[in-house]
Amino acid sequence: MAGTWSVISAAARRRAFAVAAALTGCLGCVCARAEPIELHAGIADPVNTVLAWWTAQAAGFYAREGLRVDITNMGGGSRGAEALRSGTLDVMHVGLSSVVKLNRAGGDLRLIGSLSNVIRFTFFSAAGVRTAADLKGGVVAVSTFGSESDSTVTLALERLGLKRSDVTLKEYGGAPRRLAAVQSGEIRAAALNEPFTTLAREAGVNVMVDLVPEQIPWLFSGITVSRSALQSRGDALTRFLKATIEGNYLALSDEARAKAILASELKITDPRVIDISYRDFKAQSPRDIEPSRQGAENILAQFPGGSRRVEDYVDDSILRSLQAQGFFAEMERKYRRP
Repeated sequence: MAGTWSVISAAARRRAFAVAAALTGCLGCVCARAEPIELHAGIADPVNTVLAWWTAQAAGFYAREGLRVDITNMGGGSRGAEALRSGTLDVMHVGLSSVVKLNRAGGDLRLIGSLSNVIRFTFFSAAGVRTAADLKGGVVAVSTFGSESDSTVTLALERLGLKRSDVTLKEYGGAPRRLAAVQSGEIRAAALNEPFTTLAREAGVNVMVDLVPEQIPWLFSGITVSRSALQSRGDALTRFLKATIEGNYLALSDEARAKAILASELKITDPRVIDISYRDFKAQSPRDIEPSRQGAENILAQFPGGSRRVEDYVDDSILRSLQAQGFFAEMERKYRRP
């Protein structure tokens, strides 16, 4: 009996040690997972195309994916894209124009998802500036050179029979400053999108050209990263896109919650402005954040010289992988279309 007891005790001890080791290993995994991956994300302006990010943050989707995401206003798309190229940012909310500009100058950025596939700018002018003749020779504000507010000015001027050389383009940073400059008469015109479009209309600012109804295909607001990050941080970026996509689905399906988030982030209390901004978001946002190839080609047409291959600026490999895994089908089931 004593021998048998010794054998059993030894076996029990071995099992106990094995269980303890397994538990220790599991606890180690939990500890490792508990330390979130930091991602620094930038936006060009606090506008309604950022709603998917804000909703993902507010709903805890980034945290659930093991991420700690800091969102910073960079005051212009090109400025943010430059920070992305330098490594200050990991992800930037910026249109394809900035990507093209920097890649043509030796950068290696890729747009990996789209939060808007059409132009969403309205061209506003100062008091007394109502015709092309009034605008000619004056200052037109853009956020930063190479941004969407810059590249789409060309289209707005064309509608007026003008060229870029007919005006003086100046960098003015974010939409709040551009709107204030138009209202004060410091500049003659600037392009704005929601919610600043509605704020400008409410203030009686003159509309010179409204590009929104034309629904021009354009990678207007993209999710952009460096190509090296796609290779070295692919897992973190996949998690980021999954959380962003679910944030987009939630914002599109839960109007009340989305409007509350918009009001909080935009610091706007007027329900009419929030209503219009949300309707614009809902009408224009691609549900699965899939980039428009036609939108990319339209932008490349504005930048003669250099590569015209869409693949040199856009990489949808993560989105295609998520589709193959059934992620979008899962989102469709979870968030029924209203």
